[in-house]
Amino acid sequence: MFDLKVINSVIDQMGEERGISRDKMLDAIGQSLATAYKKEYGKRGQIVRAHFDIATGTTEFEQVKIVVDETMVRIDEPVLEEEEKPEGRGERRREKEEELVIPVVAEGEARVRFDPEKHILIDDARYIKKDVALGEELIFPLEQKEDFGRIAAQTAKQVIIQKIREAEKEAALAEFGQKSGDIIMGHVQRFERGNLYVDLGRVTGVMPYDEQIPGERYRTGERLRALLVAVDETPRGIFIKLSRSHPDFLEKLFAIEAPELQSGAVVVKAIAREAGSRSKIAVHSTDSHIDPVGSLVGQRGVRVSTVMSELGGEKIDIIEWSENKKSFIEDALSPARVLSVTLGEENADGHTLATVTVAADQQSLAIGRGGQNVRLAAKLTGTKIDIVSVGEKEAKPEAAEAFADVAPEPEAEAE
Repeated sequence: MFDLKVINSVIDQMGEERGISRDKMLDAIGQSLATAYKKEYGKRGQIVRAHFDIATGTTEFEQVKIVVDETMVRIDEPVLEEEEKPEGRGERRREKEEELVIPVVAEGEARVRFDPEKHILIDDARYIKKDVALGEELIFPLEQKEDFGRIAAQTAKQVIIQKIREAEKEAALAEFGQKSGDIIMGHVQRFERGNLYVDLGRVTGVMPYDEQIPGERYRTGERLRALLVAVDETPRGIFIKLSRSHPDFLEKLFAIEAPELQSGAVVVKAIAREAGSRSKIAVHSTDSHIDPVGSLVGQRGVRVSTVMSELGGEKIDIIEWSENKKSFIEDALSPARVLSVTLGEENADGHTLATVTVAADQQSLAIGRGGQNVRLAAKLTGTKIDIVSVGEKEAKPEAAEAFADVAPEPEAEAE
């Protein structure tokens, strides 16, 4: 009846291309045969199972009955007219749910109707098995059949397709669920309504507009690296969220280029990033013999240049993290030269107020274009920064405030 060579070939192909295990495929074939048998020869309410032997090509069919008593079901008189009614979608759905759930009835709840095709009373079950328990399944062999009609075959086909989709979903969750937070490689598939769709092989990832680097352009078929942010299961399938603007994407790129960061000898303490424009990253070395900043910069700047190229020329400031808050703020405001830092009290938001004094010719450099430099420094250090400029003959200082989320007035940046 079955061409075992073709079946084995298809099972192997599904395992290689879609990651579906051999056991899953055999289970799908068995369930499809059971569905076809019930459709062609079974009765309404009957629970049919099939065991397909891939070695011989034979199939064994069996009927399952659940052991119940009067407290779990209600025994009504059979209604002949009802048996003659054709099965509707609602009736088939109800039968499917009852097949999968063993009736456990709490006090006061409505009991299901006793169906001799899928229920057996415990008194009758004890004639077959003495130590039988409530809720246990008893197996009864069915007559073997090999010929199925067109409708039954079509039903079996739909069952196999559904089981394959479920197996693909499970395989994708198992594979990509372990890669969450890592960089993955894909190919640009299409750009639709602001969302970028990336072909990852078995599944398609989605990069929302706010997770893309502003100004980047993508070509169909182009290879693309992105951070796997989240893997969620939805009614429509697996949703894989990708990002290139996430701060962790910057850290993972440096981990690829710098072995010290990958081994843990250098750790990233904080990242402040405005994707596509500029980023600041604070690093610390757990080994006194390793320079954390030099590890990320690389010989002649080759490591940081590689990361900048991947990000489309995004500027990156690498700063050594310090427990001394004043020293950390001074370094975070680089390339501006800071004269002094005065720390105040924490505000209601938990941010410390820091007043930074710079020379008059360093004020625009400290603030940066559009306030970007001081804004990133405030975000990196977790403080609110006030920039105060002092000239040689000035009596009044000029103040410029910086918040992690509010940009000050635009000023020219000295490169």
